[in-house]
Amino acid sequence: MNRIHCKTKTVSPERSAEEESREGASDKVSLGALFLNFLKIGSTAFGGFMALISVVQDYAVERKKLLRHEDMLDGVSLATILPGPIAVNVVAYVGYRARGGMGALASAAGVILPSFLLLVGLSFAYFRFGQIPEVGRFFLGFIPAVAAIIFVAAWNMGKKAIQGVPEALIAVNAAGLLLGIGGFFITLGIIAASGLAGWLLFRGSDNANATGKVGPARSPAGNRTGSRGRPRLYSIAAGALSGAPFLGFNPEVTGQLLLTFGGMSVVLFGGGYVFIPMIQQIVVDGYGWVTRQEFIDAIALGQVTPGPILISAAFIGYKTAGLAGAAAATVGIFTPPALVMILCTRFVDRIKGSEAIKAGLRGIRPAVIGMIGAAGVTVARTAPVNGISFLIFGVALLALLRFKIETAWIIPAAGIMGLLLY
Repeated sequence: MNRIHCKTKTVSPERSAEEESREGASDKVSLGALFLNFLKIGSTAFGGFMALISVVQDYAVERKKLLRHEDMLDGVSLATILPGPIAVNVVAYVGYRARGGMGALASAAGVILPSFLLLVGLSFAYFRFGQIPEVGRFFLGFIPAVAAIIFVAAWNMGKKAIQGVPEALIAVNAAGLLLGIGGFFITLGIIAASGLAGWLLFRGSDNANATGKVGPARSPAGNRTGSRGRPRLYSIAAGALSGAPFLGFNPEVTGQLLLTFGGMSVVLFGGGYVFIPMIQQIVVDGYGWVTRQEFIDAIALGQVTPGPILISAAFIGYKTAGLAGAAAATVGIFTPPALVMILCTRFVDRIKGSEAIKAGLRGIRPAVIGMIGAAGVTVARTAPVNGISFLIFGVALLALLRFKIETAWIIPAAGIMGLLLY
């Protein structure tokens, strides 16, 4: 009898659904597409870190299917308890899930670049003319639209993660604690208590297995094709470095900025506003890089640009060492926490096969949804209570839920409405 030898694909028993979805994501998106999409997101990401996370969730989960809902919630949970800017850490996490280390680099660079360029331009104008542009009416239109985006993100995630009364109660309690008390330690307490509640309530549950079916991680699929993108990225980096002498490059000062902001970034917990006092103590009272008034103006400029508030570091770097200093401070404040995020993601992947971890994550996910909802309420409270705000909020909700319009178009349109109507 002739033997027919068939070449079959060997499947490891430890192989997981998460790994397969990661490989599928790598076939759907290129490094260039990741960079361009996050560049667009970063250009319109007004409203704080939770607004940016909501826009990223809409792109990565709802539209491109790069991640599952539970994977996104796990990333937000992890970013909440790690140092550094939460939103940029989540962006690096999404990029890493989609295309490995190069995907994390492309995504984080894309989302930060618009804010960096805008803040450098505003810094130049500030030190040249000594005043901050007035954009109040434009930003009044943003607020209700950002609230709508956050609520829609919470709704979309909640449909998947909240499967019964226990999860709903966890979400409501998390939102109530954050709105009633708030603060970094309350946030940590919510995560810890929700994980414990999940462990107590859902151990051995089939639902916990269904939502947390993740095994040991291996190198992301993006590594297969990442080498093709490296020469191009290395060429870009080399070109940037070759232009450094023309940017007033001072190796000593620039290196000090890089090390100082990099050192601060890994000990800063709790979000951008929590970081402000420590950064002020170091850059104003310690090094004297900026005056107290300039530091306040740097924070104000960071708030009127899209993206994370910590992009204010670019203002300080620009004042100290020009464009090269702005770049060094920006790289320093964002890169180390993103690397920590990626390393912890790999560690979490290796332990998520545990039944206890699955049950704990099932408790944490609805808590994260509750915290997202609380962020939406907080943003909504800052909007003027009038018919214009309700109109913009309602139009944004309709555009997102009924017509599935991308959030990147919602925020500029809301700003124009605010400019015209206020």
